Amino acid sequence: MNRSIEKKLLAWKDSDRRKPLILRGARQVGKSWILNEFGRRHFKHVAVCNLDKDEEIRRVFLNKSPQRIVGILEVLWGHKFVPSETLLILDEIQECPNALNALKYFYEEMRELHVVAAGSLLGVILARQSYPVGSVDLLDMYPMDFAEYLEATDEILYNAYMQLPLFEPIEEIFHRRLTDAYHEYLIIGGMPECVALWKETREQALVSDAQKAILAFYEGDFGKHSEEVNAAKCLQVFRSLPAQLAKDNERFIYGLVREGARARDYEDAITWIVTAGLFNKVHNVSKLELPLRVFQQNEAFKLFLLDTGLIKNMASVPNKSILLQDAYQFKGPLAKNYLLEQIVGKFEVEPFYFSDRSSRELDFLLQIGTELIPVEVKGGMNTRAISLKNYMEKRHPAYGIRFSENNFNRNKNLLNLPLYMAARLPEYFKGIM
Repeated sequence: MNRSIEKKLLAWKDSDRRKPLILRGARQVGKSWILNEFGRRHFKHVAVCNLDKDEEIRRVFLNKSPQRIVGILEVLWGHKFVPSETLLILDEIQECPNALNALKYFYEEMRELHVVAAGSLLGVILARQSYPVGSVDLLDMYPMDFAEYLEATDEILYNAYMQLPLFEPIEEIFHRRLTDAYHEYLIIGGMPECVALWKETREQALVSDAQKAILAFYEGDFGKHSEEVNAAKCLQVFRSLPAQLAKDNERFIYGLVREGARARDYEDAITWIVTAGLFNKVHNVSKLELPLRVFQQNEAFKLFLLDTGLIKNMASVPNKSILLQDAYQFKGPLAKNYLLEQIVGKFEVEPFYFSDRSSRELDFLLQIGTELIPVEVKGGMNTRAISLKNYMEKRHPAYGIRFSENNFNRNKNLLNLPLYMAARLPEYFKGIM
């Protein structure tokens, strides 16, 4: 499988200002795989130090000298580490604080060597313990978006998809096939293990079992790190997510976690889960003005799961309902979770949403350069959106975006886009970014 993050890894490899790289991301998104594949494709030698499995390797990093560290590793691997030819991968680096600190010395004394680190729960680790700020580059990795999924499962359709015109209606035969592929993605999601399993077997039941195992794995992490966070509260928050999203307004309500619960009871648990990369947190803004972050309301937010296939599994949405395009309760929230999965990490600032007491609401707001772009998401073919219409008439943004299962349609600066085009959304904004 190809991952789009490889382009960013190549840019890092070729940069004159390169620092040791830390690759962050939730468990199971494919960090170890992409680093090994990146090394195999672009370097003569790859040295992988698994700091979880090998205690002997952890002891190597008791040394502070990168020259001494590399000298020992060269003996262990049996070949010389040549700059531009060797990639040193420090996997599961969270298990070895000395290795994390060593990145500073690699930056100061051996910058010519390509060094990259990855690990589980690195977002949490880096938030609570010191690491060499300023001496490392950071890169975030997410589940596979729809384009990556399509390339992995139907390369011919993917090639057609990437050549589709952005501002024209899609030929009906492609529109139907891509809509079907979008429905499949809602079921399979973007976790690499699930995509590979679907590609190999086309058995939805096997994919569902894999999703359940991943969810159980995430829940198990809460207990493993109980010294940092209340595991029971994390579990309660995590399992409340389908009910949170099923409401008419997806805003997070503490009372759905536990009757009578307040923010102070669960703030730490939410922060831990978000920092671990499992939840995408979207804040409300008090004003429709730039910069959005200035008007962020910390107490008003929505939570979405990192992967659409996983939240579909948690909510027990029947596959048949998705494939037959039935009107099921979770259709809108599932489409919004999908949309967020396609755009997270692709813009300079994170998405927000807007809601006020007059019942006006915009699903998402994107700050693109000096433009404020409203985005509405409809799970089916009903595109009625009064708040978006009023916003477009009063504020005249460069673009307004409305996603649905309909084909492309343009009404002045309002773009009605098929949901399957969400992964290509940045291309629509190239002229204003």
